[in-house]
Amino acid sequence: QVQLVESGGGLVQAGDSLRLSCAASGRAFNTLSMAWFRQAPGKEREFVAGISWTGNTIIYTESVKGRFTISRDNAKDTVYLQMNTLKPEDTATYYCAARALAGISLSRRDTYDYWGQGTQVTVSL
Repeated sequence: QVQLVESGGGLVQAGDSLRLSCAASGRAFNTLSMAWFRQAPGKEREFVAGISWTGNTIIYTESVKGRFTISRDNAKDTVYLQMNTLKPEDTATYYCAARALAGISLSRRDTYDYWGQGTQVTVSL
């Protein structure tokens, strides 16, 4: 079993930055691939960014490329999402996810076994 706890959300203005953190426990962190998803009201939960357990594979959804950066610190059992130049359309609840599965695209929501409780990000004009 893996427990995930997100933090770092908040209310910011367009153009500002935020850094989300997700602390993992319960299983060797360096065996887990990690990802961030987000869900806006009335919309499906969508993939934002993913990083493999080695950190060698990183992918982003198109809308955040060049603005968001996912990273991990295996010594701290934590994955981060640095979000720069935030836009109102980035407003959503952001969820951290983890899986032990390898060899399948990091963007596949249905492949993740463990989810955090979510942290709200609100971007105003």
